[in-house]
Amino acid sequence: GEDSRSFHVSIQGSPLSMASVGETPSITAVVGGQLILECPEDAVPPPHIEWHQEGSPVQEDSRRQVLAEGRFLQIQAVEAADGGEYSCRATNGLGDTSLRVRLEVHG
Repeated sequence: GEDSRSFHVSIQGSPLSMASVGETPSITAVVGGQLILECPEDAVPPPHIEWHQEGSPVQEDSRRQVLAEGRFLQIQAVEAADGGEYSCRATNGLGDTSLRVRLEVHG
């Protein structure tokens, strides 16, 4: 016999939506909201992680902070200017890996 199952997954109350556009995933944020981007890198030894926005190093300030040795980039009070392509690059003695994500900000 055949065993068929269906799964229904719903995420409620989440301001983020992930959608793959080509190979760069897209995240949607709302102006004034808070956003945390994750660089999921569990390499050993722990890597050095750098964040870039549109190719330029992210400058930390009162709204944008890099947390957990670079694993997370937190943006508070999101503004339209925060939109664009973000990338994180994790480097250790064994090599490096990078991850890109596009942030779209809606008012």
